[in-house]
Amino acid sequence: MGKTLAEKIIGTRAQKEVSAGQIVLVNVDVCLTQDGTGPLAIRQLQKINLEKAANPKRTVLFLDHAAPSPRRELANDHITIRRFAQKTGACLSEVGEGVCHQIIAESYLNPGEILIGADSHTCTGGALCAFATGMGSTDVAVGIALGKTWLRVPETFKVEVDGKFQPGVYPKDLILHLIGTIGADGATYKALEFCGETIEKMSMSGRMTLSNMAVEAGAKAGLIASDQITKEFLRKQGRVSKFKKIVADQDAVYERTIQINASELTPQVAFPHTVDNVKSIDQARGIKIDQVFIGTCTNGRLEDLKVASQIIKGGKKHPKTRMIVVPASKTVFLDAMRAGYIKTFVEFGAAILAPGCGPCVGVHEGILGDGEACLSTMNRNFKGRMGNPEGFIYLASPATAAATAIAGEIADPREFLVKKRFKKTAKKKKSSRRL
Repeated sequence: MGKTLAEKIIGTRAQKEVSAGQIVLVNVDVCLTQDGTGPLAIRQLQKINLEKAANPKRTVLFLDHAAPSPRRELANDHITIRRFAQKTGACLSEVGEGVCHQIIAESYLNPGEILIGADSHTCTGGALCAFATGMGSTDVAVGIALGKTWLRVPETFKVEVDGKFQPGVYPKDLILHLIGTIGADGATYKALEFCGETIEKMSMSGRMTLSNMAVEAGAKAGLIASDQITKEFLRKQGRVSKFKKIVADQDAVYERTIQINASELTPQVAFPHTVDNVKSIDQARGIKIDQVFIGTCTNGRLEDLKVASQIIKGGKKHPKTRMIVVPASKTVFLDAMRAGYIKTFVEFGAAILAPGCGPCVGVHEGILGDGEACLSTMNRNFKGRMGNPEGFIYLASPATAAATAIAGEIADPREFLVKKRFKKTAKKKKSSRRL
């Protein structure tokens, strides 16, 4: 019987053939914690006298959720993490380096590996064809100390996507559409396996957006086969030698197959207060927005900043709408500076924050006021997510976010792209007449 991607990867690390439903012990390749979950993991290890890291060079402790620290208690948690890293030799990602999931992909994770993280969006790593999954702090703590964990091999949903995105439609719209279709609990403890011609042509940045939000449908992992795009990404990160081609078998058994035609998709918006409360842009346009936030582990990559900057370039931010931009990592920040995107955002009137999670977790840098609405590129819009249960969060793509910052209300990015193309064509015609 053929194997899914989840069965292949877990089987390799369990050193035996596995099938969906089995509970197995596996070797862990990479572990991560962040400053919201790391202190609990460390204290648990101290409590059982197991304060060590089995694989310190691939145990990474991130200061990204409340960084720089907004309160004394959180600053003390940072001290706890720094001391543990110094004592065990574990890797420390300091304030300003960026979001854990972005840096793990940039610097640590490879196809066929198992990553466990004390953060639910650890599933982002599935874009690299690694079985990457979030766990509780105690489970990850034991994984750090012993280098092993147990897993129930998940059943898999095959998500087959074909067709070409229309202008103004992006991977974020695809994953919002999927979650809106199957529901926030529609894939609980399943693996989502993304495939089809649309996925095969998708950039690594887009793939990471899909894998990142797999958990918003309840999934244990969001996996994509490794291919030439994966190989090229690893080459740019300086570890092409770690590439291995992993694909699901043709006769793999799936619990469910979901087919999507990407060419039929329109920009999507998730309404408060659940991620699966998804509506088309036509149903969302016109809603007043007080704050626009572009960033996070979902859409804070260079490609996302490029899309948004192209829409706002030469435009004016709505006077009653704030805009916050947070690059996902220091590398993204520097690349965006070199490309001129940061200059465009600053001239537009956006506030640029240090790489990290920023307003996403609601502990600092962008907390909403009572009754305020935010259009965000992040992955969650639960009540209180951005620090105030009286706020309202809408989720959308960077393109929709940029268009909204100009309009002051939820806007269709396709209209702004058409205007840009029209101006560009008119400019070319005017130039040719001069010649």
